[in-house]
Amino acid sequence: MTTGILLSVAAVAGVGLIVGILLGIASRTLHVDVDEKETAILEALPGNNCGGCGYPGCSGLANAIAAGTAPVGQCPVGGEAVAKVIAGIMGVEAESGERKVAYVHCNGNCDAAGMKYEYNGADDCRMISQAPGSGPKICEYGCIGSGTCVSVCQFDAIHIENGVAVVDKDACKACGKCVEICPRKLIDLIPVSAAYAVRCSSGDKGPVVMKACKNGCIGCGLCARNCPAQAITVENNIAVIDQEKCTHCGLCASKCPKKAIAEV
Repeated sequence: MTTGILLSVAAVAGVGLIVGILLGIASRTLHVDVDEKETAILEALPGNNCGGCGYPGCSGLANAIAAGTAPVGQCPVGGEAVAKVIAGIMGVEAESGERKVAYVHCNGNCDAAGMKYEYNGADDCRMISQAPGSGPKICEYGCIGSGTCVSVCQFDAIHIENGVAVVDKDACKACGKCVEICPRKLIDLIPVSAAYAVRCSSGDKGPVVMKACKNGCIGCGLCARNCPAQAITVENNIAVIDQEKCTHCGLCASKCPKKAIAEV
């Protein structure tokens, strides 16, 4: 009986020894070197995994920065502060750049926008935009107002107010999710220092716009003619502000007969 026990113990020990040797060989064969810079960069990133940087989460961005295929300031959420930390890790200088925020180019709220019919269906801007006539609003360029942009914002920076999406620029991290998902392409990123912006995206001519929305840009050009910095042009029946030229004088807003230009 004693002999049997000893044989069993020896067999178990032998199997353990063999498994240990195999594991040792496997660990050497399958070993992957850890990039210390990549690990440090990942720790410096905010960890939101929002995808606003264009990469699949923070780990994807950390890998790209460590490999030198993405700039140190690629994270829109971390901004300049995180860019400086990552620049220190990479041993380079952080590029200076102004923070941006999302802006909704529409003011076709419930009091201003005309309606063609009452919509009953899925409460999603993408679905509504596929409804007859591109949705119930007369203006086929305006904010649908069902909050699909709100649903993708991780920072509670965008809300529906009186039928139109409005961005809280203090909370916005410029991740770009709302820009990407809006079926009407009404949202873009503008410099946080921008003082004035056009609250309309209609491409229709003035008479058509006036029938659709009380707040719509009619493309009259008064803003452009009165801008001392020549920062405004009228393109495709809509005023466009060059934020790099704008001096924040406010003449465009005061001259606009439809109040389609307003302070940001």
